[in-house]
Parts: sequence; structure tokens; C-alpha cells
Amino acid sequence: MASIHREVLIDDTPENAWAAIRDFGEVHRRLAPGFVTDTRVENDVRIVTFANGTVVHELIVDIDDDARRIAYAVVGGSMEPKHHHASMQIFGDTESRSRFVWITDVTPDSLGSAIAEMVDQGIRVIKRTLDREASPTH
Repeated sequence: MASIHREVLIDDTPENAWAAIRDFGEVHRRLAPGFVTDTRVENDVRIVTFANGTVVHELIVDIDDDARRIAYAVVGGSMEPKHHHASMQIFGDTESRSRFVWITDVTPDSLGSAIAEMVDQGIRVIKRTLDREASPTH
């Protein structure tokens, strides 16, 4: 099993960062615009279309507002891992800064590098998006 663990500091409050992550049907607008081009929700499955053409069906496993954590598993789409489970979580770092943690476990191992590359691209876009949202506009 490949386990991908990434963390990044976000220059925004934990509450604001969590609000964007929790809005699970708006990933293409609020969290990773450009990297994710469309998001649709059908019951408890989120259908995510990435800029590279990959489409995944993600079962929303849990949304925990107290822990500021969302967990999901890929259950279909153009990428079909044997097992995929991921979580995104926001922790307070300082009063105005957050720590974003994204953990993904996947089998077979052969998908590990491709998914790690997508996570790395995604986390860069997420940081840029959430940092920009926190920046005052003049």
C-alpha cells in the first residue's frame, strides 16, 4: 500500500480554511480551481473532474466539523484503485494561520506515484487558493 502524507501552512484562520474544504461540492470553485474543473454531488458520492481528464467518484465517508476533517474513498471513475482512502484536515497553527494535512492510502502500489503527483499539484493549488482568499483586496 502506498501512503501519501502532505502538510502545508495556510495563511488563513482554521475556520475559513475549513469552510472551503467542508464545501465538498464546490472543490472546483473554492478549493482547487483549475486543478479541479468540475464537481457534482449525487447523494453521498462526489464526482470530481480534474484538469488532466481524470474523473473520480468519491464516497464521502465522514465530515467532522469539530475535528475539521473530511474523509473520502474513490469508488469509481476513470481511475480504479483496489483501495483508496483519503482525508483532509485543518489544524490551528496560530490565530490567523492553519495547517492543512492531506493523507491518502492507496493500493496497488503502482498507483502511488501517480496519485502522489496529483496530491502534490493539488496541495499547491489549495495553498495558493486559500492564501489568496485570506488576502485583503484593495
